[in-house]
Amino acid sequence: MFYITPRITIMRYLLQVDFPHSGPFGEELTNAMNDLAKDIATESGLISKLWTENEATKEAGGIYQFTNMDDAQRYLKKHTERLTSFGYKNIRGKIFTINEALSALSVPQK
Repeated sequence: MFYITPRITIMRYLLQVDFPHSGPFGEELTNAMNDLAKDIATESGLISKLWTENEATKEAGGIYQFTNMDDAQRYLKKHTERLTSFGYKNIRGKIFTINEALSALSVPQK
């Protein structure tokens, strides 16, 4: 469980999406996807998104955290449909429950 306060806990869900992507990458991708990034930030249940890219293997995607499974599943469907409309194929999406106890133990102590 993710502790917001000593009395309130939530479960988090991780959505992993990746797909073949021939470019752009880096700053070009940032400039091209700026509006989409801002739109994604308004998604219901979204905690955060990390944009991922690998120019060497020609892949892109993202790691998302959601507060609930329903929103993660809804967003995966929506995003898969959006990517398909952009012409992408072989889109892979997986949803995982975050093990909060183990995750808390894996935070480096500084």
